[in-house]
Amino acid sequence: MYLIKRRETTTREELIAHWFANHMPDVIARAEQAAADGKLHAEHYVATLFNPKHDRRHNWDGMAQLWYGKALLRPYSAHGVEPTDTFQEKVEPYMPWATREYIVMDGALPLNPPTLNLPFPCTRSGFFKVTFLVSIKQGGDHGELYDHWLDVHVPNVRQTMQAVGGFRYVVSHGIDPERDSYAGMAELYFPDASGWAHYREQIKPDGMQHRINTWEVFYSGTEMVGIA
Repeated sequence: MYLIKRRETTTREELIAHWFANHMPDVIARAEQAAADGKLHAEHYVATLFNPKHDRRHNWDGMAQLWYGKALLRPYSAHGVEPTDTFQEKVEPYMPWATREYIVMDGALPLNPPTLNLPFPCTRSGFFKVTFLVSIKQGGDHGELYDHWLDVHVPNVRQTMQAVGGFRYVVSHGIDPERDSYAGMAELYFPDASGWAHYREQIKPDGMQHRINTWEVFYSGTEMVGIA
């Protein structure tokens, strides 16, 4: 995946417009060509737009997730150092973050591609999504963190999600965590913001807080889908 941050001179509206209109079609076309050539290619492609904060800027404005059959090689330099489209001119250079995904609750997400225009890229909404970016406590062991996350924290979150009507829960762990800024990510989907409020009221501590340094929280209600 790629965490995206717009430049100081770029508005959020500019970011969205160039991401959707100028960048996503090129990514889709490259994936289709790679598939036609029998090469490794993205099988799914989704971009999440994080809601802006009113009092300050987020560290990130969104993220692009591309699913491959195996991890790509880490590039020597970040994408966009030499921009190839207007989107890359509008955002800070970005590096890939290879993760392994665990789908804990596989609730369906709405997707109704346009019929009067090209079907992709398109958008989907009708949910309240909470994204956590998690960094490990200084001196912590990633293996121990991941074991606790999957064996203890995931069942706790899943039970609470089910109790409050949450319908989708996905965890991603970094493949090369010693080199990455974050140890992992969690994505929680609710029908609306009230589900998140009820979740916060009911979730019980399970020791996860003792193993992490910080978690950054982002809210969103829209995803852009490039490859379903």
